[in-house]
Amino acid sequence: MDGDVGTAFLLEARRCFSSYRTLAESALAQVEDAEFFHSPGPESNSLDVLVRHIAGNMSSRSSDFLSSDGEKPTRNRDREFEASPTSSRADTMKAWEDGWRILFDTIAGLSPADVLRTVTIRGEPHSVLQALSRQQAHYAQHIGQIVYLAKLIRRTDWKTLSIPRGKSEDFNRRPLEERRHLA
Repeated sequence: MDGDVGTAFLLEARRCFSSYRTLAESALAQVEDAEFFHSPGPESNSLDVLVRHIAGNMSSRSSDFLSSDGEKPTRNRDREFEASPTSSRADTMKAWEDGWRILFDTIAGLSPADVLRTVTIRGEPHSVLQALSRQQAHYAQHIGQIVYLAKLIRRTDWKTLSIPRGKSEDFNRRPLEERRHLA
């Protein structure tokens, strides 16, 4: 792969993951500790479960990224989806922080030439480009769930994370530099 394309891909991957993290953390900041553990139904996940799952996935997929399978034998994926009566929000958020650190350190350690190297996930070969794109899609799905669940929980107390309803024209009239900080 051309070095410029590989460099561009890695920069975009970092930017994309950073924007997902910011979006999730902005939603999570709006909920109280008790709400963090609320599950809307028996087949639904709480914010705690979603955050633990993403953190577990990041840690497993990103650790020893180029040299070992992305599904580590130490990971217990099924446990990530179980409500834990002893779990605290602080513990979950520490795992979240650790997961992001591992992911961003891994991306920082990649060279443009690595983008087409092969890594494995559950024994299946993927290029680095495919593996990181797969993670982006996976995290986008769950972070969308985090935002939606937090919005349902907060109801009328929800502070929008994008352009407020009925304000698109106002937003579009603003200069581009000003808009980048609002959307």
